[in-house]
Parts: sequence; C-alpha cells; structure tokens
Amino acid sequence: MVSSIKPFVMRREDGDRLAGPVGGAALIKATTASTAGSIALVDNVVGPKMGPPLHLHRREDEMWFIVEGNFRFLADDVILDAPEGSFVFVPRNTTHCFQNIDETPSRVLVLFTPSGMERFFIEHAELPPGVVDPAAYDRIAERSFMEVSGPPLSVSHPV
Repeated sequence: MVSSIKPFVMRREDGDRLAGPVGGAALIKATTASTAGSIALVDNVVGPKMGPPLHLHRREDEMWFIVEGNFRFLADDVILDAPEGSFVFVPRNTTHCFQNIDETPSRVLVLFTPSGMERFFIEHAELPPGVVDPAAYDRIAERSFMEVSGPPLSVSHPV
C-alpha cells in the first residue's frame, strides 16, 4: 500500500503562529492533516517562570526537546530537571506539568503521538488576551482529552 502522507520540511519560521498557552508564541509544525494522525509538533516559547497546570493526556504520549533554556518537570510525583538539549518523555495517563525556570523566555519542541493536541493550542489561542478563565481552559482541555488536576509547578513546587 502506498502512503498518502507526503514528505515535508518545516523550517524554523514555518508553521501556523499562535499565541501560546504559556506566555509566548506557539508555532504549529505538524498536524493531524499533515501526518495522517501520526504526530503533532509544536515549537513553543515559554515565558519566564511559566508552565501549564498539572494535567494528563488520555490519548497522547508527550515529548519535549529543550531547544533553549532550562526546565523542570513534575511527572507523577517525580521532579525531573531538563537543561537545554534535554529530551523528556511522558506516557499518556501520567499526571505532569513543567516550568521554564529561567528569567528569560525559553523554547521547547513539544511532540504528541498520536496527533490531535494541536487543537488545544489552536483553541487556546482564540481565547481573549490576559488572564485565562479557568472554566474556559477546562472546556478546551476536555475537548482535547486532557484532564487538569492541579496547579502549575510554580505554585505546587516553587523554586
């Protein structure tokens, strides 16, 4: 059988640029449509000391490659330090969150398999600017098979 997926290249500046959920731009690199559901890839700038709330994904494994900066992750009850150049893997159904621990914006590539989580980034970018209404965040998360279960790492385990 011949695959309907076509090879493609996304250069650093290529992709759909959105306001990201953690204080910086998100650039959608690979989607359900472009990979026939295999992966979603997001180039994400994370603001200083920022990160998402504690959550889990019911459908997707999630991976990060730290391009610039230093991060820490909480996966289940384990703190993982991830300096620049690190790769982090968290399987589906694992509660997790992360934080940029630097004083400047940092950059991380986020990979989901299978695809679908790009919808979360797209819908989040459609929210009004400013402080996000937790109920709106939860609705978007639920549609993305994501469950929020606690505060961001900066609140639960401050540095």
